[in-house]
Amino acid sequence: MTKLLLIRHATTDSVGKRLSGRTPGVNLNEEGQAQARQLGQRLAGLPIAAIYTSPLERTRQTADALARHHQLTSLVNEAFLELNFGDWTNLSFEELHGNPQFQQFNTFRSVTRIPGGEMMLEAQARFVAGLQELCQKHPHETVAVVSHSDLIKAAVAYYAGIPLDMFQRLEISPASVSVVEVYEETARIMVVNDTGSLMA
Repeated sequence: MTKLLLIRHATTDSVGKRLSGRTPGVNLNEEGQAQARQLGQRLAGLPIAAIYTSPLERTRQTADALARHHQLTSLVNEAFLELNFGDWTNLSFEELHGNPQFQQFNTFRSVTRIPGGEMMLEAQARFVAGLQELCQKHPHETVAVVSHSDLIKAAVAYYAGIPLDMFQRLEISPASVSVVEVYEETARIMVVNDTGSLMA
């Protein structure tokens, strides 16, 4: 069994306002920096063997705050990169409001391709494949993966057997931790969207 800690990056000025996507230079704001420090303290007692992160600044900054408590160096892994939002990258939710394709993306996500970007099914397959590789690499260990809200929702949905079109029923807050135990024959969802203390 491998225990996966799926961690959303801490907050930025764009969270809840626009689709930053893969835009470079989106850093944690002051609140996010405090969240990242608190995250590191919350998880300091867990036996984390390795920390992997999306290559974007906001995830690396969150991962580094955690790594300091475990004498680890966070490792960048492209499998955990944010969804490619294509033509919608860096648009505000106000700008996207009323866009029929964006509405379809949020109601029938499994079959809707973002203009110039990914399908959610492709991103889910990419992310889960990356997690399964970690399970092979880290048997009987606890591994942290710092990534993005939609990717973590997609992974939790996959392991829970929830249809992708219903994954919006899951809430994944900034600096939250979701815990999945992956066995050879099954998986167990232990925690979703924890923003408080975790027991070792």
